[in-house]
Amino acid sequence: MQKTLLLLLLLFLSLCRLNAQIADFDHIDFKKADSIALSLKGENLTNLPELSFKLTSTLNTDVEKFRAIYKWVCDNIANDYSLYLKNDRQRQRFKDDSLKLDAWNTKFRTKLFSRLLKKKRTICTGYAYLVKTLADFANLECEIVQGFGRVSTTNIETLDLPNHSWNAVKLNDKWYLCDPTWASGIPNPKTNKFSFQYNDGFFLANPKLFAVNHFPVDERWWLLDDNEIPTFDTFLKAPVLYGNAYKNLELHNAPQQMHHTIKPHQKVVFKYQLKNNTKPENVKLGFDNGFSTWKDQPTSISINDKSLELEHQFNQTGFYDVHLYIDDDLISTYTVDVKK
Repeated sequence: MQKTLLLLLLLFLSLCRLNAQIADFDHIDFKKADSIALSLKGENLTNLPELSFKLTSTLNTDVEKFRAIYKWVCDNIANDYSLYLKNDRQRQRFKDDSLKLDAWNTKFRTKLFSRLLKKKRTICTGYAYLVKTLADFANLECEIVQGFGRVSTTNIETLDLPNHSWNAVKLNDKWYLCDPTWASGIPNPKTNKFSFQYNDGFFLANPKLFAVNHFPVDERWWLLDDNEIPTFDTFLKAPVLYGNAYKNLELHNAPQQMHHTIKPHQKVVFKYQLKNNTKPENVKLGFDNGFSTWKDQPTSISINDKSLELEHQFNQTGFYDVHLYIDDDLISTYTVDVKK
């Protein structure tokens, strides 16, 4: 009897993890929560309990309350990319000296939260802290998740210290993942100028998609079954996903590695689960061989019940950056080295 109850409990927890994504709340209309967040645009951070109350007090469900908090943070807090780069340089500088690293972290936290509260500018740590603090005041269970994040500009050769933070929130007895930093907008790495551009795909994201470019230090925040948790090496070798992937994809199934070495006339297979169906002509591959760039239809493509599968045959030798586009949105990047 006890074994049966234990198995049922494990099955229930497994189902909770697998279903922990925005689709659980398809019956919820977030318009009211979003409008409240919009109406409070420009509010300062001098009284966080009051701000949390204003955002949540007229909403009925926990998910709507969290939505209002999350949306407000994403729409009002700017990503300070220069501050991120400075912190990254200093952490790399002191990574082999624990005393100096601890001293820098303490000093930096003071500067980070001062800039957040006074100027509403921060980096991922500040985003995650603010979401958690406002959620705490609304009696929502929310945690900060520390880990590694991969974007197109990440140098995986030096990725040996955690470089990103995001949030996990408990709603209806299930944990969900979200990334307010990446949802808020896009910093230009050349000019360091930040542009607000809300991306709803990072709100209560599918854990399997999230795992492609988020690697938590604490394994419990994968929200995946044990056999689905990638190794750190697998994480480093994964394709580059862009923000548009979270808008367009439910899952990224294949290829699971970014780099491929093949022979002429071989094919590379790409498989995805779409959030919404699209027409085959809206799916294109972009190519860059170091001399020129172009877009083309894949060799073959099929879309069936939101399942997208395409193949492309590489006939000429060379090294190619290969980009997937759906409806002109840049989704992901791979490399293909075609050798004789």
